[in-house]
Amino acid sequence: MTETISGHRGLVMDEPLLFEQDEAGRTGVDLAEPEDLECRLGGLERKGRIGLPGLSEPQIVRHFTRLSQKNYAIDSGLYPLGSCTMKHNPRLNEKVVRLEGFAHAHPLQPVSTVQGCLDVIATLAHWLTTLTGMPGVAMSPAAGAHGELAGLMTIRAALEDRGDARKRVLVPESAHGTNPATAAHCGYEVDAIPANDRGRLDLDAFKQALDDDVAALMLTNPNTCGLFENDIIEVARLLHDAGGFFYCDGANFNAIVGRVRPGDLGVDAMHINLHKTFSTPHGGGGPGSGPVVLSEALVPYAPLPYVVADGDDYHLVEHDEGGKSFGRLRAFHGQMGMFVRALSYMMSHGSDGLRQVAEDAVLNANYVMKRLKGTYHAAYPAPCMHECLFDDQSLKDTGVTTLDIAKAMIDEGFHPMTMYFPLVVHGAMLIEPTETESKQSLDQFCDTMVGLMRRAKEGDAEWFHTAPHLAPWRRLDETAAARHPVLTWQPPGGEEAAA
Repeated sequence: MTETISGHRGLVMDEPLLFEQDEAGRTGVDLAEPEDLECRLGGLERKGRIGLPGLSEPQIVRHFTRLSQKNYAIDSGLYPLGSCTMKHNPRLNEKVVRLEGFAHAHPLQPVSTVQGCLDVIATLAHWLTTLTGMPGVAMSPAAGAHGELAGLMTIRAALEDRGDARKRVLVPESAHGTNPATAAHCGYEVDAIPANDRGRLDLDAFKQALDDDVAALMLTNPNTCGLFENDIIEVARLLHDAGGFFYCDGANFNAIVGRVRPGDLGVDAMHINLHKTFSTPHGGGGPGSGPVVLSEALVPYAPLPYVVADGDDYHLVEHDEGGKSFGRLRAFHGQMGMFVRALSYMMSHGSDGLRQVAEDAVLNANYVMKRLKGTYHAAYPAPCMHECLFDDQSLKDTGVTTLDIAKAMIDEGFHPMTMYFPLVVHGAMLIEPTETESKQSLDQFCDTMVGLMRRAKEGDAEWFHTAPHLAPWRRLDETAAARHPVLTWQPPGGEEAAA
């Protein structure tokens, strides 16, 4: 690779951190010297610099613009992360959420002044309960994992109300990591249930683990191998007969929305990631939303507050008159911006459009499976649901690993697929194209994957070991970064320079 004098490569700029560009006295805004004012901070007034860098406005704008150019996003191209449903966010949603009445609403406004917002929440709740076949929904959870917490706390409240202090939660080995973490956080012992040779929950192992001390099963359906759990009705029956509750991880609801109602399968609680199924922004530390739909047996124990219609008006139930709710989950009712976006998506698609979402997502995943099967070894070669799963058997004796393939994808302009998950498949490559990708983009992705395998078979392992070669940063030592993170910055000149 040809090196440049500046360190830049074309439009990919090499620049120091903002704190490394610091220059005392430099500022993007000129302010008059403040008058001598009496401090009202009880002697806690600032004595020196607070450590923020001195920068001009062009420096700041250029810095963050360059960072944005280094960031891969769904607006840049295909995002094939398995079990994540990274789909296009329609711009219509963004236009609607910026309407003044929504954009300027505040959670502390009097309820009488936000009736439109409460109407949106109630309407979205109706869509969610209709699509899932569940009688109730808690809207306040802030994300999927938060929704899991709400669901398990609701289950625990129901068990405690009947005087049944159960201690165990069953979780498949292929579950999302948040499932066992949530169960443990709620005070339960976690017992793992293996998968069978078809990639589904091992029914015999489930039966052996099931007893009157099991509070719940946490099952993802479709599961993280991209397969539908076709024993799910029998699993629900056995679980209910034993007095337990059925928690379904709804991360993959995008694969069945409009086609299957979880309530008809015997599910008692399921969180819905609005960013995965209903196209609200995904990740990045921003606002999330994970409403939890609940069965009739769990509705009385749902968290507060919730919206209730009173004629043509709405009000929030802030206190539990019946005394069965486990209480408040967060300060306010939920993430209003995500509610507006999700409802906009639902209403623009309609019930038939949402059904097509699931159909196209499954079609795209099976197309990728068909294109890559034979070049890559399919962990479960039968037709899949929303995602397809490959292992590293085809890379045997090449010296190339799953990680090497993923790093080489960066050079090809693609975000890598999910690697090494689920853990039940060695060297896993989990690919979810979603319904928003065209055949053209899928073919480009598949052609690239096939080409990389051809290169690996030709014996170019050393090239793979140093990929990516064209990204702003080369191969990083991720293990060292995790074990020895640099979390502080020392200004040039030491502590005195920061004073």
